[in-house]
Amino acid sequence: MENEKQLIIPNDHLRSSQSYILATAFLALFAIVGFAYYGIPFFYDFMTKEFGWSRTVVTSGNAVGKLIVGPLFGFAAGWMIDRYGPRRLLMTGALMAGTALIGLSFSSSLGMFYLFYIFNALGYVFGGPLPCQVLISRWFEKNRGKAMGIAYLGIGTGGALVPLISAGLEKNFGWHLALTALGVLVILIAFPMAFFIKDSAKERIEKAKTESMVPISTILRNPNFYLLAFGSMCSIGAVGGIGQHLKLYLRDLDFTQSQAAQVMSFVLLSSLAGRVLMGFLADLINRKYVMILIYMIVACAIPLLLIPDFPGRIYIFAIIFGIGLGGDYMIIPLMAADLFGIKALGRTMGIILVADGIAESVFPMLVGALYNDVSKSYAVGFIVLIGIATLGAVIVSFLPKTKLE
Repeated sequence: MENEKQLIIPNDHLRSSQSYILATAFLALFAIVGFAYYGIPFFYDFMTKEFGWSRTVVTSGNAVGKLIVGPLFGFAAGWMIDRYGPRRLLMTGALMAGTALIGLSFSSSLGMFYLFYIFNALGYVFGGPLPCQVLISRWFEKNRGKAMGIAYLGIGTGGALVPLISAGLEKNFGWHLALTALGVLVILIAFPMAFFIKDSAKERIEKAKTESMVPISTILRNPNFYLLAFGSMCSIGAVGGIGQHLKLYLRDLDFTQSQAAQVMSFVLLSSLAGRVLMGFLADLINRKYVMILIYMIVACAIPLLLIPDFPGRIYIFAIIFGIGLGGDYMIIPLMAADLFGIKALGRTMGIILVADGIAESVFPMLVGALYNDVSKSYAVGFIVLIGIATLGAVIVSFLPKTKLE
């Protein structure tokens, strides 16, 4: 679609403000996704041991949270961002995500466990990728792919650090206080930068009077919306299925807590390279082909978890899977902006993130249900994920080519 100018940022302030915007998005993703989302699975084996919960149960918290929050708040969050800007939602999300981790650290009943996972999902919707995607897309016209890649480095950096931090805190203070400390860190890291974003509400209101918003009905009648939604659901579901079970898989292989933390950290470190590489490619070649490449990388990494062991197998998997993981979330808003425009990006991604959240929460539960407790095998579940990731690449191949900026 035709390129659009920034909606809310005066040109004379753009250059001096972009660094701050990138830092804000980086830290929000660092804390709310890197810490609050990727940090919790580190504690799953402690929960199964202390509370006697199954693998399906501990991975169901993410599902319950996103299945409840996504349909109720996803589109509303997108609409509010399009209309009022991301600042308030970023602050609200930081508080909710931090509160979720603190609450989960004291939750010994399933009711409390699900309640605080709902807070975690709210934090993700209001303070995670959605407002950051819109924030970056509004401030950057040229080199949007690179800017998105830099901001998304926050996820990989936070996700790489959180297992190591969690392992150290758990060793010294126990897993309950470790999870509490992570919750406090989420708030301290993500909230202040969002608070000081300069929101030009008056200017945005005047702009809204002269520029009509793209009707959501127009987007929903576009077949490309459904191709993007279902294609991204497949790959995000596969990534979520592996990510939520990786610590448990490694523990089945008799990895120590420290060794498992190192592998999880290595996956997220590799994702840093994936975000930079895919962001760079997204500004050079058609983003449709970058998306297909990412989805095939995810599909090709998972078989390494199924083949007979050999020296370095897990770390080769971590490198390949991490690169795919790094590009997976980042490429979706870039494609959405190309297909539907910046003015509709909040609402478009609000719906797509709901769909992706459902996939990301349901597939880990499916993998848990397919897990063979007798043989301690993830074979069937991981084969399903390979097929799903491949299906995502096939669906995306039917999207039209988009114009490079």
